[in-house]
Amino acid sequence: MQLRFIMPLLLILILSGCMYPDERKAENKIPYEDQLESVQKAVDQYQDEKDGILPIKTRDQDTPIYIKYPIDFSKIVPSYLSSPPGNSFESGGIFQYVLTDVETDPTVKLVDLRMAEKIREIKIRLQSQKYPPFKETLADNVYSIDFSKLGYKTEPYVTSPFSHNNLSFVMDGKGEIYVDYISDLYQSIKGDNESYQNGDNIIDILTKDSPFVPAYSLPYTVDENNEPIYMAK
Repeated sequence: MQLRFIMPLLLILILSGCMYPDERKAENKIPYEDQLESVQKAVDQYQDEKDGILPIKTRDQDTPIYIKYPIDFSKIVPSYLSSPPGNSFESGGIFQYVLTDVETDPTVKLVDLRMAEKIREIKIRLQSQKYPPFKETLADNVYSIDFSKLGYKTEPYVTSPFSHNNLSFVMDGKGEIYVDYISDLYQSIKGDNESYQNGDNIIDILTKDSPFVPAYSLPYTVDENNEPIYMAK
């Protein structure tokens, strides 16, 4: 008699245990505003109490700006924050918490690490190539990639954190891989009705109303029609 009641209970516990990781996995892919705010508050408090020092990890001087200042949660947990956010890399999430505008107004933003993972995958395949698989010249020192030579049946892409559109990859003359944000920039410029100057790097406009930064990006500027183009490196 007791066994009849115990077995269904065990089944419920097993099923709930299987569901929990999926729920956690889904939660770890969402950029919650309250988590950003709590980290921002912790960073601000730390900076105030440490005479302007920021809780960041050390990176090489030539590290690209959007991934140059990752937050070091070991410096703010648990004194200023109970634990790293569940969607952070440190807690098994897909986002790296970083700082922008560190000299003037340190602001917490996010890097979608799925982009880094896809670039790493492409670079691994590149190692088997004697020469970079350039396809077409898009601009000075910017090329599309012949992914068929890397064994891809379809071209890889990442989902834009800004527009949620698919973004492709481009390559420079040294074989470095970048996410191509030109479609996002076109959409952003078209929507804000502002004019920009040729020669100015316009990539920052994507961060204005977004919790994300355009990591792994080339510099972009505008042409005479105020449309985004690749900036010569």
